[in-house]
Parts: sequence; C-alpha cells; structure tokens
Amino acid sequence: QVQLVESGGGLVQAGGSLRLSCAASGHTFNNYAMGWFRQAPGKEREFVSAISWSSGTTYYADSEKGRFTVSRDNAKNTMYLQMNRLKPEDTAVYYCAAGEGITYSSAYYYAPAYDYWGQGTQVTVSS
Repeated sequence: QVQLVESGGGLVQAGGSLRLSCAASGHTFNNYAMGWFRQAPGKEREFVSAISWSSGTTYYADSEKGRFTVSRDNAKNTMYLQMNRLKPEDTAVYYCAAGEGITYSSAYYYAPAYDYWGQGTQVTVSS
C-alpha cells in the first residue's frame, strides 16, 4: 500500500508559478512510476505529466509542454510539478498517482494504469 499526499496548491494570478509536491509513504517509492492528473469542475480527470521510476523519462500533455516540469527525488520519496506561466484554464484539483506495473509509454497517460492516488490539491488561477 502506498499513501500519497499532495501539497503546494493555492491561488495565483495568470502568468504566475506554483510548485506542487507529492509525498509518498508506505512502500518503496522508487519502484513506482508517478503521474500528475487534474480535474476541473464538470470535466473528466485528465493527464498532466508523468515520470518513470528512474526519472529517465518524462511525459507531458501537449498543453503543458514548455510550461510544466515534473521531477522526483527518490531519496525523499517525493515527486514535484513545477508549473510556470499558469493560465486560468489550468484551474483544477491536481492529483498525484503511483503505478507499479507501468512499462509501456502509452500507459503513463492512462489513469486506470495507476494503482494509488492522493486526495488532490486545489490550484486556482485568476485572470
């Protein structure tokens, strides 16, 4: 069992930055691929970014490329999402997720491929 706790959300003006953290506990963190998803009111949960267990490979949704950066520190059991040049459409609850059996690149984008989820942290971007 893996417990995930997100932090770092908040209210920011358009063009600003936030850094989200996802702290993991309960199992060997570096065995898991990690991902960020978000869900806006009235919309389905969508993929944001992901990172392989070794940090060797990162993945981004097209709308986040060049603005967001995902990273992880396996020694601290923590994953990060640096979000720059935020837009009002980035407003959502952001969730981190951990998946043990993710090997194919396409699976990183797929929410059901992840085994564990955090409770989410709210990000609100004002215009």
